[in-house]
Amino acid sequence: MSQENEQYTFENEQYRKTYWHTCSHVLAQAMKRLHPEVKLAIGPSIDNGFYYDFDTPQPFTEGELAELEAEMRKICKEKLKLERFELPRAEAVAFMEERGEPYKVELIHDLPEDAVISFYKQGDFTDLCAGPHLDSTGRIKGNAIKLTACNAAYWRGDSSRQTLQRIYGVAFPKKDELDEYLAKIEEAKKRDHRRLGRELGLFMLRDEGPGFPFFLPKGMVLKNTLIDYWRQIHKKYGYVEISTPIMLNRQLWERSGHWDHYKNNMYTTVIDEVDFAVKPMNCPGGMMVYASEPHSYKELPLRVGELGLVHRHELSGALHGLFRVRCFTQDDAHVFMTREQMKDVIQETVRLFDEVYSTFGLSYTIELSTMPEDHIGTVDEWERNQDILKDAIAGMGKDFVVNEGDGAFYGPKLDFHLADSLGRTWQCGTIQLDSQLPERFELEYTGEDGAKHRPVMIHRVVLGSIERFIGVITEHFAGAFPAWLAPVQVKVLPVTDRAEDYAAQAAAKLEALGFRCEVDARNEKIGKKIREATLEKVPYMLVVGDRDMENATVSPRHRSGQDLGAMGLDAFAALLGEEVKSKAIK
Repeated sequence: MSQENEQYTFENEQYRKTYWHTCSHVLAQAMKRLHPEVKLAIGPSIDNGFYYDFDTPQPFTEGELAELEAEMRKICKEKLKLERFELPRAEAVAFMEERGEPYKVELIHDLPEDAVISFYKQGDFTDLCAGPHLDSTGRIKGNAIKLTACNAAYWRGDSSRQTLQRIYGVAFPKKDELDEYLAKIEEAKKRDHRRLGRELGLFMLRDEGPGFPFFLPKGMVLKNTLIDYWRQIHKKYGYVEISTPIMLNRQLWERSGHWDHYKNNMYTTVIDEVDFAVKPMNCPGGMMVYASEPHSYKELPLRVGELGLVHRHELSGALHGLFRVRCFTQDDAHVFMTREQMKDVIQETVRLFDEVYSTFGLSYTIELSTMPEDHIGTVDEWERNQDILKDAIAGMGKDFVVNEGDGAFYGPKLDFHLADSLGRTWQCGTIQLDSQLPERFELEYTGEDGAKHRPVMIHRVVLGSIERFIGVITEHFAGAFPAWLAPVQVKVLPVTDRAEDYAAQAAAKLEALGFRCEVDARNEKIGKKIREATLEKVPYMLVVGDRDMENATVSPRHRSGQDLGAMGLDAFAALLGEEVKSKAIK
């Protein structure tokens, strides 16, 4: 395909967004044709399609969404030309007031004085919009449009404003691309970690604690196994582990800059007439640990890790299972180093990330986030640190994209976006380069010259949040965790009552070897026991009956349905032990 043709495919991000933005206008036009009393708000393209917000008394039913889809297809067949025109502010306001569109009037009033106020017209429909758009509704494949959901949304994201109805949609240039996308969405629903967490007994969410997850016994096994792995890999890379207080006083948070830059997301209280904050991150505590004793250049780089419980005030509408919570365990680490060590430490950290993510079968892309408007430190410092991050990644032969203005307030960062088995991406790991907090906390080390010097540091997480990462891998593996992670690794299933003692002995021996086992001694047929163990996604079932007792064997069956044949218990333990030790993904 030529470069000229490629610009009109979904491989081109700008074309894809333009296509979806035009679809949002087609949706709005269909809405006004079918429901002329509805008021229009906004309708942008988003990462996975488009939406439009409408002021309407009640949500739309599936049947009404289907009617809107049908009207959208008609509009596409009409091949309406999209025509752009501009109006002065007063005329633009009058234009929208005549059409009874108060939300558009508000948007016009809020535009900068020198803004160009543009509109797009398509047939009998005109909308306030900066564009760009396709040149005709005929460019959109009508039978490849799908309206996917209708949810409540606040006007301009303000909970004190009008509640609107947000209709989501997606569209593709070809029908089979839409079908493939919808099939992937259905698969994602089956993998939803909230549903699987409930069915597999991992965690629960309750109205008594919105955003504060409860981990159940099997979920704690999974969580602790993940934490054990985290500790093993960090010990291998030379980290020491600390724990810092969950609550610290306002003075500390002012010193770190969080009180000025992050206070709205912090939970605060007063103790002995002093303001305190529950920590939203572990960094200031890590600074204090470093500052608690003198350091020499010979100790650097000093790698310090912490599994710190942090709390952040998230809006209720943003909460989502384990993906967006108000309380989570951040697998934080801080590495203190000299300027000369920065590149090597960054590359070492990326190698640690590589090892961890490959263990779970997760690939990633890297995004370099640069200086935001709300920042501390000089532009020169930011540019130097951004260049170091670029050089470190380029030196490893890794690609990255630049995300302008999205760095942390104290430094630029590399964000690692993981791709799961459905191709969805999740931002988990980050490496943040910081020369500001060491300055604010007056951190020092004695150099080879005997003088005092200021260290540089990186803030980094590899999993991001233990809870969120559990949500990611639950969906990635569809709840069928590899044997080393599975809360229950083996379920022993006696065929008859006569085999119950033998089953209990087999389970006890496996447990003594360190495996996680259960025995299903219910008075049920073996077929039902196998089906239920399979639904519970237990990696291995050991079916034991009269013949196994006679021959001192077990009959392992994998959750995939594969029968491994009769074998001695020691042979099975060796097989499972190797699978757990190698952290095999199957």
